[in-house]
Amino acid sequence: FFFPLPAPQHHPSTMMRTPVLVLAGAAAVSAFAPAANLAGLRTSSTRAAIARGPQMQEMSEAIPFMPKPANIDSSMPGYAGFDPLGFTDYYSAKWMQEAEIKHGRVCMLAALGMVFPEFAKFPQFASFSTNPLEAFYQVSPAGWGQIFLFIGVLETFSYEKSFYNFEGGAPGALGFDPLRMSSNPASAKQYAAAEVRNGRLAMIGFSGMLHHAIVSKQGPITQIVEQNFYPK
Repeated sequence: FFFPLPAPQHHPSTMMRTPVLVLAGAAAVSAFAPAANLAGLRTSSTRAAIARGPQMQEMSEAIPFMPKPANIDSSMPGYAGFDPLGFTDYYSAKWMQEAEIKHGRVCMLAALGMVFPEFAKFPQFASFSTNPLEAFYQVSPAGWGQIFLFIGVLETFSYEKSFYNFEGGAPGALGFDPLRMSSNPASAKQYAAAEVRNGRLAMIGFSGMLHHAIVSKQGPITQIVEQNFYPK
């Protein structure tokens, strides 16, 4: 004899538990896989941002709000990072160094010549005025000939190096060092920087004394002693 078994009855709580467990498992699986992908995405994005990100531009030491000149560096004597007009972008930096050193040397001699006659004169120049502008026109033709000859000799020695042999030596080096002050490399570097800085000061100083001579018609020392600061 067979007796029919009763149909299984599912408790309502059991029926609700099954889909909840399925959803929880799916959520657990999906929680781990996307996390790895997201981490990789963040890492790659960060690396890309670093690679493409803006770099800080190096600024000039002399003028902090302007970019550092690209064609000059601290190995140059008297370096200050100063080239606001960008001359070294269009002309050779060594050519500009050569010109600066040469003008500095000329102005150091000129500044001395502006002041020295007010303290002493050679006998043949005793009648010359202490006003540099008047003394300029008191030089004889023979004197001007000697000046131009001396300048020509110096330019002859520097011409070939300046135009054809820039790589052969430091700018301004003419092989003239009778006191052997550059025999020590450390001292030579210090003296080279001092020459450039003193030359820059002399260019400014000579320009100022020349302007004062035009205004006061006197030499610089006489003008200061007499406090003559007004045009005549």
